[in-house]
Amino acid sequence: MIEANDFRDAMSLLTTAVNVVTTKGQSGLHGFTASAVCSVTDSPPTLLVCMNQAARSHAHFLENKTLSVNVLGAQHESISNAFASKLCSEERFEYGSWTQLATGAPVLEDALVSFDCEIEDVQEVGTHSIFMCRVVAIKHGYQYSDQQSGAGESLVYFNRAYHQVGQVEIV
Repeated sequence: MIEANDFRDAMSLLTTAVNVVTTKGQSGLHGFTASAVCSVTDSPPTLLVCMNQAARSHAHFLENKTLSVNVLGAQHESISNAFASKLCSEERFEYGSWTQLATGAPVLEDALVSFDCEIEDVQEVGTHSIFMCRVVAIKHGYQYSDQQSGAGESLVYFNRAYHQVGQVEIV
């Protein structure tokens, strides 16, 4: 049998993108930092997002049925930390500049890219919920001029620490 600590130690060596996932609706404005986000299919465009059921904003995501996945750039480490902290929702959104797309879920204006989604299905596995999310809008946060300034590096998490990788190439 694999112990939980052994599994977590092994998973710390899986490099993941850092995202802030947000929602807004009847249940209010909420968000959290997530590394468990991935593409499911492009037809229809679908993402999955995993969230701990013990998270204080979990019920709000279930009730609002919308979310936005904001892929963080290297300059967003403080935003990641704020959304992973004990700060209240209102204080978290004081970090960064926010807008919205189709669903009304907050979109970080300068995220590398933001995916605005409707939650279509929820599966519970162990301690987490898996949100199956239909992408209804996409917003790129970088500009063509950013390529010269070095912007566009992705914030990733590896071995329990932040790192920066790559640069978005604009074709």
